[in-house]
Amino acid sequence: MSDDKRDSERVLLPAEVTGEVTVYEPMTILDMSVTGAQIATKFPLQLDSLHDFRLSLGNRSVVVKGRIVHSKIGDLHEGVVLYRTGVEFIEPSEHAVAAMRSFVEAQKAGATAPLTIVDGELADDGN
Repeated sequence: MSDDKRDSERVLLPAEVTGEVTVYEPMTILDMSVTGAQIATKFPLQLDSLHDFRLSLGNRSVVVKGRIVHSKIGDLHEGVVLYRTGVEFIEPSEHAVAAMRSFVEAQKAGATAPLTIVDGELADDGN
């Protein structure tokens, strides 16, 4: 019996091949609407880059694509620089719009606790 657990054989590549990886990083949503949000992160995001954002909206969670429209150094929190970044949501699904609208309306009415930390999934750079 072979120790090789792969279903297909891997081959060595004669030249360097590069790629990108998607990672999850925490962020804090400072304010939001159905068209965009202002977020705080421990890292800068490049202007006009595109990212997928997973938003935990109370008991619902949605993923929306967003374009970075501005980013600046914000506050210093516990010795860490926080970046304030504006995100414009790009073509959100009807389901995402409905979830965000419902959440924003509930926030206005004071029906739920304010947003805390949610996850952001960094996607391919749109440049």
